[in-house]
Amino acid sequence: MIETVTLLAFVPAALALNFTPGADMMFCFGQGLRAGARSALLASTGVSVGLMIHVLLAGLGLGAAVSTIPWLFDVIRWMGVAYLLYLAWGVIRNGAISADAPVKPAHFAFREGLVVNLTNPKVILFVLAFIPQFVNPALGSVLLQFLTFGAIITLGSMLVNGLVGIFAGGAGRILVSNPRASRIVGWITGGIFTALAIRLAIMERA
Repeated sequence: MIETVTLLAFVPAALALNFTPGADMMFCFGQGLRAGARSALLASTGVSVGLMIHVLLAGLGLGAAVSTIPWLFDVIRWMGVAYLLYLAWGVIRNGAISADAPVKPAHFAFREGLVVNLTNPKVILFVLAFIPQFVNPALGSVLLQFLTFGAIITLGSMLVNGLVGIFAGGAGRILVSNPRASRIVGWITGGIFTALAIRLAIMERA
């Protein structure tokens, strides 16, 4: 059972982190701009599931391998760079969706959010640095505490990133009704994904 005073300290800190613009938020923004609010919500859900997987791995102790084995960190990182560039190329080549374009199956947006989060090794390092500050082994299962704190962060992430994506989706829907604007939106979204890939490529492990 986590102490109330610990939760009162953790929840504001987690919310502050959720509201801080980062790679996940920008990805959901780009996804909403590219394919609408529904796609952004699904991408946000995928990101959140990825975050919980990171939390589970950290709680199990597997995250220590990422922080101590340089080549493992780099393999995951470059997989993420390649995937983001793949998404960027696709949206730049095809433009944003048009009003009469067929809607992709829901699992595409969910999968993209999940993969983008899982291939960012900084996430698990963040989990390892942040959550243990609030874990108290004397209160029982460390893994259960990790998952509880992770669930709080995840719910906040899903809400904030989802709202950002909905906003972007509303703006994107207005723009994609015009073929030329759709192309511009495609370039903007591709630029966001490319910038995220560059950010991931140049990040340091520490």
